Amino acid sequence: MRKLVFLTTVCGLLAAPQSKPKLPEPEDQTIPKFTAPVTNIRASTKVIRKNGTFVTGIPAEWFQLFDNGKEQSVHVDESLIPVSLVIAIQCNGEVDRILPKVNRIGGMLTPLLAGADGEAALIAFDSRVRILQEFTSDPDKIAEAVSKLHSGGLSSRLVDAVDAAEHMLRDRPTDRQKIVLLISETRDEGSVNRRLETLDYLQVDNIIVYTVTMSRVLGKLTAPVPDPRPDTRQPATYPMPPNVAATPTSVMHTYGTEGASAQFVPLFSEVIKNIAAAFRMPAADLFTQGTGGSKFDFYRGKGLEDAIQQMATELHLQYMLTYSPSNKEEGGWHDIKVVVTGAGKVRIKTRPGYWTAAK
Repeated sequence: MRKLVFLTTVCGLLAAPQSKPKLPEPEDQTIPKFTAPVTNIRASTKVIRKNGTFVTGIPAEWFQLFDNGKEQSVHVDESLIPVSLVIAIQCNGEVDRILPKVNRIGGMLTPLLAGADGEAALIAFDSRVRILQEFTSDPDKIAEAVSKLHSGGLSSRLVDAVDAAEHMLRDRPTDRQKIVLLISETRDEGSVNRRLETLDYLQVDNIIVYTVTMSRVLGKLTAPVPDPRPDTRQPATYPMPPNVAATPTSVMHTYGTEGASAQFVPLFSEVIKNIAAAFRMPAADLFTQGTGGSKFDFYRGKGLEDAIQQMATELHLQYMLTYSPSNKEEGGWHDIKVVVTGAGKVRIKTRPGYWTAAK
């Protein structure tokens, strides 16, 4: 069981700090010995037309789910499920210029809670991980806590913050939809928890990570979004998972460029089987792709509002597929594939799979 490091909070409820030796840098790139038990797996699934709109009203019998190629007996729920949401916001010196935009988002979060039964909590992180608001159904408390965010140190313990959010969500009722909204840059600096171990617990606890990515162009918040500098490297120079050719498309899939996030289903199953590739992926992208969430970019204030609105739309137009794996005795990585019959040419977006230990 992992040890969660909480440092003293300035406001909100406190979690006692625990001493833990810092892990060697870089992180140990070996496959962790995952031992988390697997009971029911939930696969949040979106069915998307070619034009990007969501397909609703699909009969339950049209869905098929395969776990490591074995068809499973699934329960399909299209109704709104109460949400338990942890908002984790980067508050270090790197994002000082952008925090005033973030301070005003509290009132936008209500649609994410999916009704009166929804609840949210708030974490801020820099060189510390602070719980600023425990779970509450009062959106005014969340808005007030978000409005008081201010920048701190230069580190960005993103993995530790997601790990803290996972611990908070782990004990919430199993009939709730558990979500982490990560508003941050994509890379981690200074965390002591291991990213793959954290991902394992997110997957087994059926937690989805959505990321709103803060731009590094912090000094040009009111300017048009600049075009990214072109990458002149040849595809062959990118390290790829075994048996995956380094083509422009496969590199885009694997490394999570803008094209991958907008148009493609990432080759995440191949990435996660190749530990070195998983460590090259930014931590936020690893958690987002590994749990079936979505990534949105935030350059200016309106962009943040649009990202939260898109996230709320996804939550309201998804299908929840739940099953107890008939092959849970198979250790290692389990691929999840969802097929929808009778809906024509559609794209399926769901979690790629999960780790489990052999019995």
